[in-house]
Amino acid sequence: MSTTVAENSRRLPRGWAHLAFQFVIWIGFYVAYQIARGAADRSVANAFVNGQWVLRKEDAVGALFEPAVQRVVDASSILALATSYTYWLSQFAVVGLTLLWVYFRHQERFAWFRNWLIVANLVGLVGYVLVPTAPPRMFPEWGFADTLAQYSSINHDSGLISLAANPYAAMPSLHSMDALIVGIVMFGLVRSRFVKALWLAWPLWVAFTVISTGNHYWLDVVAGFALALATGLVLRQVRQLRLRRA
Repeated sequence: MSTTVAENSRRLPRGWAHLAFQFVIWIGFYVAYQIARGAADRSVANAFVNGQWVLRKEDAVGALFEPAVQRVVDASSILALATSYTYWLSQFAVVGLTLLWVYFRHQERFAWFRNWLIVANLVGLVGYVLVPTAPPRMFPEWGFADTLAQYSSINHDSGLISLAANPYAAMPSLHSMDALIVGIVMFGLVRSRFVKALWLAWPLWVAFTVISTGNHYWLDVVAGFALALATGLVLRQVRQLRLRRA
């Protein structure tokens, strides 16, 4: 038995303790998310006011196109199914699997990848607390529908989802933000040109998904992409300053 444990430990880049510590970090992030969710739940009225503000701004510039995108998806059962699965799997399953892949295959890049995701998400959570925003699906009078409730067996009112999810977390889109971070990192690590192209397309597909399912405005997506790039640049600057001082 001890021989098996020793062999498995050697397969881990930095041992079992280091891997376990990574899971502790993500549990800590989940606790922070729940705190932010609780704060947002106490500001329901503000969330709807902020959602209406986004809708009016998009409408004022003639760019309220999300309902039209939803109608395109609603007309195709394949698109409806694909976007539903993407919505539920992109932020946790895909992010988690890519983190594990980088951890085992490119240990030297893991800390950067992990820190980028954590910092960006924590900043996003601050945004949820300060500016809770009701998502488009909560405004049927503007032509929106809850696609997940119509086509998916799982929706925001399902069991553990209703307990864990933040219903007023539209601005910014962390789905889109995480997808861009994952896409950039994976593009830089994979070798196949075809796979690189897929990872470049990943954030665009996730953006289409969150808009077409009525969970985010396009402004949320832009904010999510901007947050990903901004936090990445700041972390890079911090890293360069540390290298200069070393």
